[in-house]
Parts: sequence; C-alpha cells; structure tokens
Amino acid sequence: MRFESEEDLYAPVKAFFEGQGYEVKAEVRGCDLVARRGAEPPVVVELKTGFTLPLILQGIDRLALSDHVYLAVAVAEQPARNSLWRRERRGILKLCRRLGLGLLAVHEGGEEKPPLVEPLLDPLPYQPRPNRKRQGLLLKEFAHRVGDPNTGGMTRRPIVTAYRQNALRCAVVLQRQGATKVSEVTRTGSAQAPKILQRDVYGWFQRIERGIYELSPKGEAALETYGDVVKALEEAAAPPLAERHPAKKTRRKPVKR
Repeated sequence: MRFESEEDLYAPVKAFFEGQGYEVKAEVRGCDLVARRGAEPPVVVELKTGFTLPLILQGIDRLALSDHVYLAVAVAEQPARNSLWRRERRGILKLCRRLGLGLLAVHEGGEEKPPLVEPLLDPLPYQPRPNRKRQGLLLKEFAHRVGDPNTGGMTRRPIVTAYRQNALRCAVVLQRQGATKVSEVTRTGSAQAPKILQRDVYGWFQRIERGIYELSPKGEAALETYGDVVKALEEAAAPPLAERHPAKKTRRKPVKR
C-alpha cells in the first residue's frame, strides 16, 4: 500500500492508538486526529505524507491544546537515497525532541503486510544538556583564530580556521626562505609547525630530507587564494608603530649656575 494522501495514514494511526485503549476521532477543531483514554489529557496527531515545515508549524500550534502532540509521517517502503527522511533522520528526531513533539513513522505496507506505525519519540518537555567538550572546542577556536577572515555562509573558498592560519604562517616562511628546517619554521612561523608540516593536511608542503621542507605548487596557489588572510596575519603580528620606532631619549644639558 502506497500512501498517496494524509487520509491514507489515518486508518493505521487510529488502529495504533485504539490498540492502546484510546477512543479516536478525526478532524476535531482542526486537528487531524484526537485520541482520549479515560480522563487522561487528549493526544493530538497531525498527519503528513512527508516531513515538512508546515507539519512542524502545525505541531507547535497544537501544543496550545495539549502537551501530548505527535507528528505522524509516511515512510516509503524503500525511501529514496536523497530523501529528507533518509538523509536527516537524526536531525529530525533532534528537532522534534527540542520542540517537545512526539514522532510516529508510518511505514507503507506490502502486498501481504499492513502498514506499520513505529513510535520514534514521545512528546516530553525538552531539557537540554550542555556539551562542555564541544563548547570548549568552540571557545578555543574563537580565541586562537586571528581576526575575522570568513564571511558567514561563504562557499567560494574553504573556511579559514586557526589551524589553516598557522599553516599559512608556515607557507609564508617557506616561500620567502625556500627549503627550510622545521626548527626555523617553528621559530619564525608557528609553534605548531612540526605537526603541520608532517601531516600536510592541505598538500602545501614537500619534504626534501629529514627535518627540511619546501613549499609545493599547491602551497604557492594557496598563498594567492588566501592573500588577504596572510596580509591580516602579518599586520596582527607586527609590533605597534611606537614599539618599532621608539622615541629617542634626549639628555638634558645641565643648567649653569
């Protein structure tokens, strides 16, 4: 059985709740399905053939009627590889959990098997748990990155991270000095030079012999691509004008008396 419309989802979802002792009615005050068991609060279910923004908005609106709101979504027997459900299932669950919405996956039946309702998430109040490790990595990257070399949402070139900035510092040293010892690159480029040169994540460096590296053609191209970043790094590293040209102290001549 293939779900062509929301109506096709109603019968299996109704049977699912009736199997748990609920009385079920459709289209009550704009709600696709309302279930009630004794004196318990009502359960509201919104039906959709796919997970969409209108479905989320409906679910949020129904929270004003009940704390027990489910979104019921049709799931094909063999979801397409690029389907939202297949690509973003974990994200969908996380979103519903944050909103306090329950989620039901209504699987299409085959020739000999009826549709199956799979409860994936119950509607419970969301209490976020902060991830200290991820927050620490966020703050570390923010603190170590020099300036603001990126534009939010940009796609024209890879994001400039603190690691990439350190790699650019090393590339500048090799461009200016040619084949150079790692210790010299560390002294004048970046303290992270040994790891950066050895790992060569971006393919910018070439090992000439043990402990000596030079810039690769890919590294030369990178210095052009990130020319603005290199300039900003050099300006940030340059001492203030007053330190570069300290005022000369003048000796006062003794006053003759």
